[in-house]
Amino acid sequence: MIETWPPHITVACIVEDNQRFLMVEELSQGKLVFNQPAGHLDPGESLVDAAIRETFEETGWQVEPTHVLGVSRYTAQHSGVIYYRTSFIAKALQHHPDSPLDTGIKRAVWMSYAELQKEQHRLRSPLVLKNIEKYLTGTRYPLSLIDDYE
Repeated sequence: MIETWPPHITVACIVEDNQRFLMVEELSQGKLVFNQPAGHLDPGESLVDAAIRETFEETGWQVEPTHVLGVSRYTAQHSGVIYYRTSFIAKALQHHPDSPLDTGIKRAVWMSYAELQKEQHRLRSPLVLKNIEKYLTGTRYPLSLIDDYE
């Protein structure tokens, strides 16, 4: 597999409520898969703002990032595209059920860790479960870890 350059810069949010995680069921490579609310950084946008925007666009949930979970590098097996993904932990603030979801998103759904383990074959990437597991072990970094200079 040939890796492509430059890498894609993406964000994701881990949102947990009562031991259930906010996920999206989306169409990817012609299959329905589960992923955290996630997406690409837009030009001029901060990582935190991208995480808030992507979560809202994909789920209709307004969230407030509270911590950085970590930064991951992942190379997609099917395309060789390299992703640098900054994952955030966020709390759910308010749901807007009538908000339209991004193209390709079929629905937002709350799932337990056990349900996600059972659906491993339907996860968009290994990062989905790895990030949940990091969250469950208590991994947390302050938002101040990210310096955003104009």
